Amino acid sequence: MVNPNVQGKKYPATNPYLVGREKIREFAHAVKSTNPMNLDVFAAQAAGYNDVIAPPTFAVVIQERSLATVLADPEADIDFSRVVHGDQRFIHTRPIVAGDELVSQLEVASVKSLGAHSMVTFETKIYDVDKELVCTAISTLVVRGDE
Repeated sequence: MVNPNVQGKKYPATNPYLVGREKIREFAHAVKSTNPMNLDVFAAQAAGYNDVIAPPTFAVVIQERSLATVLADPEADIDFSRVVHGDQRFIHTRPIVAGDELVSQLEVASVKSLGAHSMVTFETKIYDVDKELVCTAISTLVVRGDE
């Protein structure tokens, strides 16, 4: 059972992640994106960006670094072997662009018990080096309890 006392807990910001052009292209191919701005620098520049832009779900790469922190926290008591991904949402204030240096900071938004199971919702804010919000990633994990 997940410790309900971690609801509201904020974890420290991650170290900066430098978003690479090829990482964006690889991710775009993996999610079957055909958007030229995800693959072609010239298409992205023609649209007003400095470099290729990431598909919206690329933010999960940044969020994952913060999730690793909470999953390793003994106070949270989340057994990752019992985790099922429940929901994922992204609220972008601007696209992620190759060359961005991004940090993320996670807060445990809620912990709910459903019988022997727990649902934990995380809200991760992703910022650029100017401390401007780029994206809010919201994810819910279901942690299966003993049956």
